[in-house]
Amino acid sequence: MTDTTVTAIVGKGSKGNIEAMDAGDAQLGFVQSDVMAYAYNGTNLFDGAKVDGFSTVAALYMEQVQIVTCNADIKSVADLKGKTVSVGAANSGVYFNAVDILGAYGIDVEKDISAVYQNFADSADSLKNGKVDAAFIVAGAPTTAITDLSTSKQAYLVSMDAKHIAKLQETSPYYAAATIPAGTYSGMDADTTTVSVLSVVLANNSVSEDDVYNFTKSLFDGAQNNADAHAKYKELDLETATSITSVPYHAGAAKYYKEQNVEVPTA
Repeated sequence: MTDTTVTAIVGKGSKGNIEAMDAGDAQLGFVQSDVMAYAYNGTNLFDGAKVDGFSTVAALYMEQVQIVTCNADIKSVADLKGKTVSVGAANSGVYFNAVDILGAYGIDVEKDISAVYQNFADSADSLKNGKVDAAFIVAGAPTTAITDLSTSKQAYLVSMDAKHIAKLQETSPYYAAATIPAGTYSGMDADTTTVSVLSVVLANNSVSEDDVYNFTKSLFDGAQNNADAHAKYKELDLETATSITSVPYHAGAAKYYKEQNVEVPTA
C-alpha cells in the first residue's frame, strides 16, 4: 500500500472502536452500521454523547441478526414473549438490535421477556444447557458459536416475516432484509428470513485524503488475492461498499470510488 502503513490493534467492539477513534487512539475502525448511526446522531448507545468526527470508508459485508433456539416450539419472534432470552452484553449493539426487533413485534425487552446479558459463546453454552430459551447473535453467518452449538445439539434459527421487517425499517432504516441459506448450519434445512446490518470501516476525519485513498484502493485491489485467506473478502463489492447513506464518506474514499465511476456523498 503506497506510502501508507496500517497497524492492527485489538478492538473493543463497535462502540469501543468509535470511542478509540474519537480519543485519537485509532485512525480507522470497524463498526456495525447501526452503531455508527447511533454515534453520528447521538442516540441509543450514544444518547447524550454524540460522536461525529468520522467518515465512512467502505461497507464491507452483512452481519445477520441470528435468533437461535433449541426449542422447536419457538417458530416466530412473537413466540419469545415470556421466554428467557439472551440479548447480548448489556448496552451492546446486539442489545439494541434485540430491542429494535422485539419492539417491532410489540415485545418490551424489560417487561415481556426475562432478559439475560451474555456474549455469543456464553449464549451458546446457555442454550446447550437449557438456561435460556433463545439468543440474539449478530455476526456474519456462519458464526462459530452457532456452528459449534448445532454440531452438538439440534438448533433452529427463528425467521422474521415481511410485515414486521417493514415495520422495523420504518423506524430503523439501517436494517436490510436478509436470508440465511439452508445448510449454513448442521440440521438447518430451510432458509431463514431475517435482517442484517453492515460491517463498515470508518476513518477519523483527521486522516489525510491520500492515506484513506491508499487504504481504500489497497482494500479492493487485494480482495481477489485475499479471498482464499478469508471468505469475507468474497463479499466485498463496490455496490455494497458505497451503499451507506447515514454517514458521509471520507474524501479519500470518495476519490477512489469516483475513479470507479461511482459517486458517494461527502461531508
